[in-house]
Amino acid sequence: MRSLLFLAASLLLFTNLTAQTYRFDFGNGPVANGYEQVLPDMKYNAERGFGFLEGRQPESVDRKGSALRGDLISSDEPFFFTVDVPEGNYDVEVILGDKEGTSSTTIRVENRRLMLEKTDTKIGEQVKELFSVHVRYPEIAGTDKKVKLKSRELAYFHWDHQLTIEFNGDAPKVAAVKIKPNTKASTVFLAGNSTVVDQANEPWAAWGQMFPAFFKPGKVVIANHAESGETLKAFKGARRLENVLSLMKPGDYLFIEFAHNDQKPGGSHVEPFTSYQEMIREYAAAARAKGGIPVLVTSMHRRRFDENGRIINTLDDYPEAMRQLAKEDGMALIDLNAMSKTLYEAWGVEASKKAFVHFPAGTFEGQTEDFADNTHFSTYGAYQLASCVVEGLKQTDLKLKNYLRKDAPSYDPSNPPTFEDFYWPLSPKVSVIKPDGN
Repeated sequence: MRSLLFLAASLLLFTNLTAQTYRFDFGNGPVANGYEQVLPDMKYNAERGFGFLEGRQPESVDRKGSALRGDLISSDEPFFFTVDVPEGNYDVEVILGDKEGTSSTTIRVENRRLMLEKTDTKIGEQVKELFSVHVRYPEIAGTDKKVKLKSRELAYFHWDHQLTIEFNGDAPKVAAVKIKPNTKASTVFLAGNSTVVDQANEPWAAWGQMFPAFFKPGKVVIANHAESGETLKAFKGARRLENVLSLMKPGDYLFIEFAHNDQKPGGSHVEPFTSYQEMIREYAAAARAKGGIPVLVTSMHRRRFDENGRIINTLDDYPEAMRQLAKEDGMALIDLNAMSKTLYEAWGVEASKKAFVHFPAGTFEGQTEDFADNTHFSTYGAYQLASCVVEGLKQTDLKLKNYLRKDAPSYDPSNPPTFEDFYWPLSPKVSVIKPDGN
């Protein structure tokens, strides 16, 4: 087993060291030296290895001037650019803005993983922004095995062999993109269920896909391996943990958040103070064997209030079992369960619906029935839960907290920002199917 892990690590290191830097000059003007030109009609094909995905074709604008900044690609609708890349971590540098106009751009990657929040430029202003991304393959490095994907995952952007970038916002304008391998940043692997996963479609969301936006680029990369419906047993049985370990290097982190599905009867059921703790210990030991650092995250509450507007605990003893385990074994703990109770009660019965997938029929295309889901989050709710996790991280002794963005404000779950102040331009992909898990 150790020899296989060593081989996997060696192969991953070799791949990262030999991975190229990709440079793309967007627009129909002169092409900068060392860059590939990207024209708006360049749909992705395997032979070229890059291009735009199907959808509204963006347009090219030539403002003259320098080859790299003088022309750009823009659209009044979201557009997706994808590139074939090896598995690994990357720093992505983008040049945004317009020499003769304003721009407003939000960037997400893969399955709506938030990288760059709303970024506005004034007339004539162009800015260079950096974010760091994790690209994973279903093939497990150094082995002949693959992650056992669910049928719906086969179409997910985060399991293909590409990096897909979503340019969104009121007026996205992109002059250039550079993608460079990053072998030095700490990787934060997330293991969890539908409350953590990068949800692929609107209106569903989870805290893990908001998490990257809180960290300094180049220093930390978030690798969200969570999947809807998973339990500790199922996550391991599908080789998701094995895949994480094949990519882990010393100094990386493994955040572990399970309980919602583990408490249900069936083959994946575990008991709080016995088998649940035993499996978490197994995950933690596996991470430590690779030089990684386990971090336990108690599961957030479901949205269920009593007659006095107080949250009812539907997770039984699982959060307390995790708290006790963290204390006994000296592991870092982020008590999201406790913070979520404060957060939901601060919202109250009605306002809290905005944080969950509660939308009347007809809000989204193909939605013929009301959404009233008290487990899965809206984008607003997911962002608030991610803010809680960040605030919990600040209370630990982990070195990771030093790499949070300095402009990230403190978060008080007893006084959350309002729904009206939250900005999230919708992605084109919508699903009326509820994610696995409850």
